Amino acid sequence: MPLKVEGDPGYGSMVGPGLSGSLGGSETLPLLIPSDLEPDLKAWKPMTREQLEAAAGGPGWKRFRSRLVLLFWVAWLAMLGAAIVVIVQSPRPVATPLHWWQNKLFYRLQPVLFLDVNNTESSAISKVSDRLLYLQSLGVGVMILEGMFMNKSSPTNLTENNQQLGTLPQFHQLITDSNRAGVRVILDLCDLDLSSEPQFSNETVILAGGSGYVQDSLRYWLERGVSGFEICETDHTFSEKTLTKWRELVKEFSTDYNQRIVMVKEISDSSPALNMSKPTVNSSLVDLVLKSLLPQSSSPLSAAELTEVMETTLKTLQGEWPSWTVDGRVSCQLQKVLMVLMMTLPGTPVIRYGDEISQSVNISEYESTKDREHQDPAVKSKRSTWLFHSLIRARFREEALLYGTFTFLPFNSSAYTNSTATPPLAFLRSWGCSHFLVLFNLGSETHSLDPDWAGSLPEEGVYVTSTGLDRAGAVFLHSIKLQPQEAIVIKLFEARSEY
Repeated sequence: MPLKVEGDPGYGSMVGPGLSGSLGGSETLPLLIPSDLEPDLKAWKPMTREQLEAAAGGPGWKRFRSRLVLLFWVAWLAMLGAAIVVIVQSPRPVATPLHWWQNKLFYRLQPVLFLDVNNTESSAISKVSDRLLYLQSLGVGVMILEGMFMNKSSPTNLTENNQQLGTLPQFHQLITDSNRAGVRVILDLCDLDLSSEPQFSNETVILAGGSGYVQDSLRYWLERGVSGFEICETDHTFSEKTLTKWRELVKEFSTDYNQRIVMVKEISDSSPALNMSKPTVNSSLVDLVLKSLLPQSSSPLSAAELTEVMETTLKTLQGEWPSWTVDGRVSCQLQKVLMVLMMTLPGTPVIRYGDEISQSVNISEYESTKDREHQDPAVKSKRSTWLFHSLIRARFREEALLYGTFTFLPFNSSAYTNSTATPPLAFLRSWGCSHFLVLFNLGSETHSLDPDWAGSLPEEGVYVTSTGLDRAGAVFLHSIKLQPQEAIVIKLFEARSEY
């Protein structure tokens, strides 16, 4: 059916009174407006340069902004230059390069202690080789072998070791394995009578001290890879001339990266010619002077006697580079105090076999008795060396403890001078802004530090280690209480600036 479109006023038209005027008075508006009848809308155009400058405040703003940026960079460069000048001109401690015998831990060992009483095939020398990994774990860098030769050895048979300890090839292998493991070997010759002259009819044989027999023996072991020799300071055995010849020999085998040394151990009744206080002896004849922190005694030293000896040592400590060992005897608790002293003093520490093991092993209270009895020996050894490991880590990681300055700190305040108790001891190791305070209390009473004792020291710090292994975290000096027979190592913090 066709649609009806005519006569329908609402179809195809729109009534718009607002548009009637613009369309000639027509009351109807087509749905599609012709393009020529569209309204003329205002077009958007970009601003010109003059318009932008006018909107930004005129041409002067650009010049001001450029000068402001230039001023910023000039000021930044000036501050950078001033910072560089301050860093360059500020005083800084310069570390003297250390020789290997100055930054290594020495470990004195007697292979005779490993003799097998059950007569198995393993020799004492082989057992020492088996302990090289353990020595590496301790941080040992030098091993001093004692008793490797018979006491009756003469200059003619110093190329043969004590056969009870093992064969000569086993000894050679021990030296090779030690060098591969990074543990140097020094042969101790203190117990040998090297001044005895071989009985030959040829009267042209010169004395043993400078004879070809001793020189050839030393040369033999240097060629095998030993790093040096240790002798004792005795006037009837060695003279200054003898040491001079020994030094000339070891220098032949020394290189920049592998120096060979001669160690001299101080003993009583020393020879005037070998007085170690002479700088010429320490610089031209021997590389390392071995001193004992305690004199040899038949009975263990008491806490008061040990305090007196330690105070004398700390007051008379000079600028030379000694090596420290312990010859005297003390109680088990005071042995740990001596370990702290040896590891924090300037110089090279020399410990004996077994010194690294504490006599009081800390076992967790959560372990049963059965667990303790069947515990692995390596675990027990690790627990018993906690103090030693903490000291050795601090010793060779902190510049202040390695080659920092030494300052003895006396307790002169009335809180200590008027007391009859054993006073505490203290000294400071400093390098730049790093400070380590070492405190000792060898008496039987607890000491609280007087705030006025060391007013110039930083007030804050953190515990590094202690003989009781029961101190940790931050600390204020005025709050420290020294327990009886205790030693503490504290790293001090410089005072913070207030802004």
